[in-house]
Amino acid sequence: MIEELLPQTVVTVEAFGHDGADTPLFPEEAALVARAVAKRRREFAVVRSCARRAMEKLGVPPQPILPQERGAPGWPAGLAGSMTHCDGYCAAALVRAADLASLGIDAEVHGPLPEGVLPSVSLPSEAERLRRLAAQRPDIHWDRLLFSAKESVYKAWFPLTGKWLDFMEADIELTADGGFRAALLVPGPLVGGRRLDHFNGHWTTGRGLVATAVAVPHD
Repeated sequence: MIEELLPQTVVTVEAFGHDGADTPLFPEEAALVARAVAKRRREFAVVRSCARRAMEKLGVPPQPILPQERGAPGWPAGLAGSMTHCDGYCAAALVRAADLASLGIDAEVHGPLPEGVLPSVSLPSEAERLRRLAAQRPDIHWDRLLFSAKESVYKAWFPLTGKWLDFMEADIELTADGGFRAALLVPGPLVGGRRLDHFNGHWTTGRGLVATAVAVPHD
């Protein structure tokens, strides 16, 4: 699912169900989840299995992936990447840093957001656009898709800035054809000598999931 949303330079690996749950963790990784519940340990292992398989495809020796500031994964030098997991699905996307400035991926179970959540994660302009999209495509849970897109935007934003990005600091316009544009409402990162004012992304649905991705080029 994720592969179709990203440039060909990006390597993606996905896992459905518990595939990869028995992959051994590095000791420093295992220590982080030693006291976690079984579901957390399983997702932690599976998504890292995906990431290490992606490393191998790029010719990079498998190594620990430890959370850094605000939980962002620490990638080997020369790589940029993103990971995501939800119930029954994990994925990792990696690229050589020379090919992309940053990327972000997210997957969510394709169902409505819990009652009361949408107002806390959306701008009035976004909520109005969701109503119009729902009339066109009632088969899509647009509120969940918006949430996922904001997660992907944040994951692409943070490595470039080292700063938090609030849900209300990006105005996302989803389109029915599988794209979206995230207008940054705060000063964007400097990339290739220019300050970005938006990110572009793509989305898809399938197998009971929604998935979103953002790729930030160098120019």
